[in-house]
Amino acid sequence: MSNLNYGISRRGLLGIFAATALVAAPSYSNSAGFMRGAGDIRRVKMYSTRTGETLDMIYWIEGEYIKDALAEVNWFMRDWRQNKLSVIDTRTVDIISASQKLLDTSSPFLLLSGYRTPETNALLRSSSRNVAKKSLHMTGQAADLRMQGKSVRQIASAAWSCAAGGVGRYSRSNFVHMDCGQERLWGK
Repeated sequence: MSNLNYGISRRGLLGIFAATALVAAPSYSNSAGFMRGAGDIRRVKMYSTRTGETLDMIYWIEGEYIKDALAEVNWFMRDWRQNKLSVIDTRTVDIISASQKLLDTSSPFLLLSGYRTPETNALLRSSSRNVAKKSLHMTGQAADLRMQGKSVRQIASAAWSCAAGGVGRYSRSNFVHMDCGQERLWGK
């Protein structure tokens, strides 16, 4: 028996799997079960309003994070102002994924802000009192998101159901902050 190489890379195989996984994906009644690793896959789907890039990625299969997929998440959620990236905490990615699953939609999250360098955070702080001096964005543990067709209340409710970190509601600016820090809820 010969060892044939059919020219299918791991990424190609994951792409094929992603196209069929939605049919086989289990249904979760709440994000707590999802966050504990129930089921076979975890997927994140986002669009960056800042760079025009799209991410539709299965990043976890049967209890294992996929290193190459997480590297793409890190790049996608980079500080676009400085074009620098950081490792995004997988707990934050899990909260985003679980929230999307709870919202029961195929729409992507619109990423407004992921990782921020200290320089970018200081720049944003200089023009807004809502930017924390020690923001979890600077450690790759937070994201600011919105979703077409979903209200701030709906998105925040889904994220809060994860019971896995902080959720900030910014109704005037139409986005939700999600992080994997201590559990807390703020904003309107």
